[in-house]
Amino acid sequence: MPLPQKKRWVSMAKGLVLGALFTSFLLLLYSYAVPPLHAGLASTTPEGAAPCSPIPGEPEVPTLANGSAGGCQPRRDIVFMKTHKTASSTLLNILFRFGQKHGLKFAFPNGRNDFDYPAFFARSLVQDYRPGACFNIICNHMRFHYDEVRGLVPPNATFITVLRDPARLFESSFHYFGSVVPFTWKLSGHDKLAEFLQDPDRYYDPNGYNAHYLRNLLFFDLGYDSGLDPGNPQVQEHILEVERRFHLVLLQEYFDESLVLLKDLLCWELEDVLYFKLNARRASAVPRLSGELYQRATAWNVLDARLYRHFNARAVDAAAIQDSAMQPWQPLGAKSILGYNLKKSIGQRHAELCRRMLTPEIQYLMDLGVNLWVTKLWKLIRDFLKW
Repeated sequence: MPLPQKKRWVSMAKGLVLGALFTSFLLLLYSYAVPPLHAGLASTTPEGAAPCSPIPGEPEVPTLANGSAGGCQPRRDIVFMKTHKTASSTLLNILFRFGQKHGLKFAFPNGRNDFDYPAFFARSLVQDYRPGACFNIICNHMRFHYDEVRGLVPPNATFITVLRDPARLFESSFHYFGSVVPFTWKLSGHDKLAEFLQDPDRYYDPNGYNAHYLRNLLFFDLGYDSGLDPGNPQVQEHILEVERRFHLVLLQEYFDESLVLLKDLLCWELEDVLYFKLNARRASAVPRLSGELYQRATAWNVLDARLYRHFNARAVDAAAIQDSAMQPWQPLGAKSILGYNLKKSIGQRHAELCRRMLTPEIQYLMDLGVNLWVTKLWKLIRDFLKW
């Protein structure tokens, strides 16, 4: 064999060997970095593990509302179910500061910044976990497993989470995680998001690597099957379960308002909930979703949309207001002023307050005893003439 040809074969052989070694190294890293998805929600804690045992003699945290006659004590036992792409990093910083300020005990992951996500959470994943160990704050990314989390905190711990408009969340998740979801590599256009939403079933593989990032991510993070048929009764059951388990569900679109509620619930100081936005994209990097793409993204994430709508009771059109006492005064010849419907599931404690907050001006004046006979006569005439 001529010498140049022999050298070429030797070089090719070396290249193949190096390539095989490099591939093996990557596969080894992958096997350690990515945990398998658990098929079910069975407990992964060793049998016989004791539940959380609070420190003997530790006083029970009063549950009186902030500002009540007896005052209240700051709540220090908190479970924050950190969802993806929902301003959760900002809230995480708030919890870090509070825990550090008061010397609280965090349940941290061991060796990474999440609890082996996307696998279900297990107590054994907590750094320095021992059966019976009790923690004040759990707040890192996980796939929620209520029973496992419940066993790490005292019985009176406060559970909170945060949701976001599913269409906006999907856009953010697609931007952030799209490159690590292999089935998106088939997208060749300049606007990959729009191309995907034109025919998502063509590209989406529910069993594909990291596929959970691109459909019903909120449902997935909260520990439910993100591929459920929307007509399955389990969807509504899961939504009601979230309402029962969490003391407060914050909304990213109303983050400041949500923090006011959180401050009141936890009986914290204003300083405790001050924040700077973290992990936010610059405005120029956030694309505007057209009306059509917004609707497509919402439809694609229909389970998340139902979950979000359940907790976000927004203003409704005048024709959809069910209680006439909540109907705002409309301009002549139009019904363009939005109003509200009071949720039937609201607790007795807040029902009257919410009703007063949502009562329109005319009805409130009448409740206060103001004589509005001219206004009421004019309303009767307008109703009769359908003005």
